[in-house]
Amino acid sequence: MFKLFRAKNIATDGVLSPFQLLTLYFPGFILALGYSIATPAVPVFAKSFNTGFGVASLVLVMHGLGEMIATVPTGFFVDRFGRRPMLFVGPLLTAAASFLIAVSTSFPELLVYRFIEGLGSEVWRQARLAMIADASKTRERGRQMSGMIGTERAGKLIGPALGGLFALSSIRLPFIAYGMLAFLAIVPSFFLVRESAPGWGKASGTKQEAPLGTAALLKSMLTPRYLGFFTAQFFASTTRGVLWGGTLLLYATYAYGAGAQLLGGLATVGTVVGIPITFAAGYLMDRFGRKVTMVPGFLLIALGVFYLAVSAAWSWSLLTFLGGFLWIQATGSITAGSMQVLGADMAPAAGRGRFFGFWRLINQVGALISPACFAFIAERQGYSAAFVLFGFSALVTALLLAFTVTETVQTERTAKIAPAKGREVEAAATKTS
Repeated sequence: MFKLFRAKNIATDGVLSPFQLLTLYFPGFILALGYSIATPAVPVFAKSFNTGFGVASLVLVMHGLGEMIATVPTGFFVDRFGRRPMLFVGPLLTAAASFLIAVSTSFPELLVYRFIEGLGSEVWRQARLAMIADASKTRERGRQMSGMIGTERAGKLIGPALGGLFALSSIRLPFIAYGMLAFLAIVPSFFLVRESAPGWGKASGTKQEAPLGTAALLKSMLTPRYLGFFTAQFFASTTRGVLWGGTLLLYATYAYGAGAQLLGGLATVGTVVGIPITFAAGYLMDRFGRKVTMVPGFLLIALGVFYLAVSAAWSWSLLTFLGGFLWIQATGSITAGSMQVLGADMAPAAGRGRFFGFWRLINQVGALISPACFAFIAERQGYSAAFVLFGFSALVTALLLAFTVTETVQTERTAKIAPAKGREVEAAATKTS
């Protein structure tokens, strides 16, 4: 089957071409399937070591810490060694960590392996993001990113339910399945994908473009154009670190006594709600601009989190929590992949890997501290106070995006119009003379 395809860059053959299906969407689907199979088992496995809520939250924190530590080194490696090698290193690390989790015998051991799993996740994410940014067109990037996220959500559709069923046999079995799927995910790409940036400047198609030094790159990232985006990214990842990092499932485990089967079913239903919204958001981002989904999306997320704060304060039933959970899954899908699309739009071609490394560091710092902050506040002030804090985080994200971030699609259109007008003026002046 692989002979039917010649090696290509990962994003050069149309949004829904067979090549893209095998090298972009299939790996995303398989890795998400494996991750979601393990997801409902993680909080239950952590609780099996007789840990409290705060200590059990470390299984989420350590995964985020691994992702954070990997950000900047991965950015340099992606620029230095290429996108393609790192595209394979990430899933291999993930697979190894998953197998080790399955045989772990203590909570500290579990934390170490979750850290390694986080490393692998970030390496694969950055390599994939760099390859898409190298070759994709701005007017297709939103659909490519949302399409990839949509297929990942499709993987998560059946994964949690399978994880719950596997856990009935053994709480360790979901992690074995995850490791096997992580190996499977990279098989098509190994045969089909070629390096998308084999030399400096070729990522943007301009061979004469000189490499951007790290000092110059950091200096450009401190300009107002980027600072607003980075600040918005921090608050966005702080919000998402709680809402999509597993904290809500951990909350359901401790506040309502939910088991792996209920958590798996809940995650599956949330995914069903989000898939069509994710695909629609990608089209809207390409057609009308990035901010058309991002600003209202984060505002709606804030409303959902404030609802959960009221639910926790008044000790409402599990059914009311389910309503808030599904609302957040639906509204969160409006912004799915939007920050990645915006970051890919803004990344300088001659230093793309390192830009992604520094940008992803900001993202992962927010994602890392948010579950720890939620657990800290929840144990001292209650769950309601913790939800209120992260509701304001979503609200701040929406305001920053609305007032400090420039619309990249509009900027590109304006940049194309301006030279054309300049040429018209020059031609008119020539005729007059």
